[in-house]
Amino acid sequence: MTSNISNIKGLRFSVAPMMDWTDRHCRVFHRLMTRRARLYTEMLTTSAIIHGDRRRLLGFDAREHPVALQLGGSDPRDLATSAKIGEDFGYDEINLNVGCPSDRVKDGRFGACLMAEPALVAEGVHAMKRAVGIPVTVKCRLGIDDQDPELALDALARSVIAAGADALIVHARKAWLNGLSPKENRDIPPLDYDRVYRLKASMPDVPIIINGGIASLAEVKQHLVHVDGVMLGRAAYQEPWRLLSVDPELFGEAAPHPTMKDVFEAVMPYIEEQVAQGVRLHSITRHFIGAFHGVPGARAFRRHLAENGVKPGAGANVLRDAIALVEDRVVVPIAA
Repeated sequence: MTSNISNIKGLRFSVAPMMDWTDRHCRVFHRLMTRRARLYTEMLTTSAIIHGDRRRLLGFDAREHPVALQLGGSDPRDLATSAKIGEDFGYDEINLNVGCPSDRVKDGRFGACLMAEPALVAEGVHAMKRAVGIPVTVKCRLGIDDQDPELALDALARSVIAAGADALIVHARKAWLNGLSPKENRDIPPLDYDRVYRLKASMPDVPIIINGGIASLAEVKQHLVHVDGVMLGRAAYQEPWRLLSVDPELFGEAAPHPTMKDVFEAVMPYIEEQVAQGVRLHSITRHFIGAFHGVPGARAFRRHLAENGVKPGAGANVLRDAIALVEDRVVVPIAA
């Protein structure tokens, strides 16, 4: 097995995999704001991929590249099979979820509970590396429940890197599987960025990406002093206008489209094509709610989409009418 570390160019900035949020429509939207960010699917379980409707689950638009498939599972054989299916579909990276804290995940022996089984995670990584030629990465927490983050993160990191993982993405919080809900696990366990910095210092040759509670590109730049990449989650989804600054601020390149209105003009053909295929408009426009920031008319934009995007037969004209309610001016976030 050879390492694909040198092939992972896009990990300097990525948008986190988020259940119910980062579906294919969301990713097409995000890609119109940044060419360079790496995008991730929602977590898909190995059983769903092996036994489910693969075209529906895994299909994506070619304009999404670079895009990674996030897997949930723990059986090495199933992980290898699913990784190979993902590679055949054209994904650029396979990511293993060792961080999701939901009860369903715990019962299924995947996600954050695997922090307690680094050897099993390493087996899965080894199996996937043998099955595919694209990078295999792992996304984890600092630890779970009463684990010592110094020991738990080191054990997981060293195990998966020895097994061939090409990069490690660390959500800089512990997950409390006993006592906190998945929602609470996103906010209540304290952030410990320094722990991730120490991991990077101890593994200088391994790409380490930090995630968790990062709210702006100004913060992204601060983290990049210490680690190789930053993954933005809720800030990227709830305030997508921030993504317009990613390519200029982090890569020294122009954004694909200068303003959010230009982004929406660019997404219209996609919307028309999807609606023609029977996709409901709301399933696409629900990702646009936070698009305008500090602009007169933003509230009217949201209201129009909410009220009209769900109506039977709603099409691109609903979005056009919503955009017309927003004042025509360029708002460039100073410290996005």
